[in-house]
Amino acid sequence: MPSTAQESPPQITREQDGRVLLQGNWTLPQHAALKAMLARTEVPAADIRLHTISALDTAGAAQLANWLGIERLEQMLAQETELQPERRALLQTLTRALKREPPPKAERISPIRQALTLLGQQTEQLGRHFWQLSGFIGLVLQSLFGILLRPSRWRITALVNQIHQTGLDAVPIVALLTFLVGAVVAFLGATVLGEFGAEIYTVNLVAYAFLREFGVILAAILLAGRTASAFTAQIGSMKANEELDALRTLGLNPIELLVIPRVLALLITLPLLTFVAVMSGLIGGALVSLVSLDIPISQYLGILADVPIKHYVVGLVKAPIFAFVVAVIGCMEGFKVSGSAESVGRHTTSSVVQSIFMVILLDAVAALFFMEMGW
Repeated sequence: MPSTAQESPPQITREQDGRVLLQGNWTLPQHAALKAMLARTEVPAADIRLHTISALDTAGAAQLANWLGIERLEQMLAQETELQPERRALLQTLTRALKREPPPKAERISPIRQALTLLGQQTEQLGRHFWQLSGFIGLVLQSLFGILLRPSRWRITALVNQIHQTGLDAVPIVALLTFLVGAVVAFLGATVLGEFGAEIYTVNLVAYAFLREFGVILAAILLAGRTASAFTAQIGSMKANEELDALRTLGLNPIELLVIPRVLALLITLPLLTFVAVMSGLIGGALVSLVSLDIPISQYLGILADVPIKHYVVGLVKAPIFAFVVAVIGCMEGFKVSGSAESVGRHTTSSVVQSIFMVILLDAVAALFFMEMGW
């Protein structure tokens, strides 16, 4: 059976009173016939009526708009009172779409402007991060001071467990790494100082390097990569599994329950790991001095005894600061996890990068301070 579209082709008829009636089906199946008819028909100046169209769809409406023009079609819609509401809505939507101006061409931005824009965005992001970090540090200190005089709220078991994980389990890797670095520093000193006949000062080079800088900074960087990432992954997984919401529902404070034991554990373990790192580095330097420079252990220890103890104190003073920053950053990034596995990985990586950056930044500031103070 032929369709209605085939039975009612589009027509334009003129009445005796001068009106022009649009009739038939102005639809997609009649597109070819409609296009040919409009191409050979000029737009009449007389009154055109649209309500007599039998069927109208978007394809026919687009042809009608192209034939009449948007302004003429809008005038007809305003004057046509007998037009069906659905067709009026279709034609109004079409005219609004056709009246939209094409999107402006993208402005060509110079490389310098792009670089400055990126620099501004990174600076704003860095400032926002430091603001968040300051707020989280304040929250941790508030919770810490709030439980100091309440022994019933101390989490001794959690603290001991964190000390075991962050301190005792980290001793082998810290000792091995600093032993190797101590050997490398001794080899470097022997190579450079040997050209001036001052190989004996290799012992002083190793001692000053590890007592003031290498011992604490290597231990802190290892904890930043090993422990800060673990803190972020643990707390982030708990947030993804809605365990933090469960703790709050039970009336427990996640800061007090999860963050305080980890911060205190690092405050205890990093000074101890610093001592291990210093001893391992000195042993590595002693081994190289004995094998390569023929410096006996007794002479090596005698030179170390002449090194002022203040250098070890300068290095040890920085350990609690580094420990606090590493622990706070690791925990804060865990609380920022959004709930997906991808978010856990992203914030774990971010915590490691931020922790190492802050450790090196604080060490540089401390070195400048101690140099100005003459320590």
